[in-house]
Amino acid sequence: LVKGEGRILVMDDDLLLQDVYQRLLRQLGYTPVIVSGGEEALEAYRRARERGEPFAALIMDLTIPGGLGGKETIKRLLAMDPNAVAIIASGYSNDPVMARYAEYGFKDVVRKPFSAQRLSEVLSKVLRGRSPAQR
Repeated sequence: LVKGEGRILVMDDDLLLQDVYQRLLRQLGYTPVIVSGGEEALEAYRRARERGEPFAALIMDLTIPGGLGGKETIKRLLAMDPNAVAIIASGYSNDPVMARYAEYGFKDVVRKPFSAQRLSEVLSKVLRGRSPAQR
């Protein structure tokens, strides 16, 4: 596993997955903050920046039933912070966002179900070269 550091915002409505992210990210050395939907993610991201405690990266679920999913949230996030580091996560591998994630503003993709190894590698890759202040 590739260890790291920094605060990671996770947007997922699945309570079981929230717990998995929480445990895995802590094991990898990150500080996870978990939210259930896009509006909540945008608010948490804004507040963290205002406090001078920005997130190193965000992991967003592609679909949030009855709420803002990753595809909608990324547009608003990048309007707020064009340098945001966002990763899209989904089990819907046939969705165009998963195949062409960079065109939508995401830095990488995690397909569900994912392994701890894959999550650690993706986070390491997207955070590589960022200074500790950017994490």
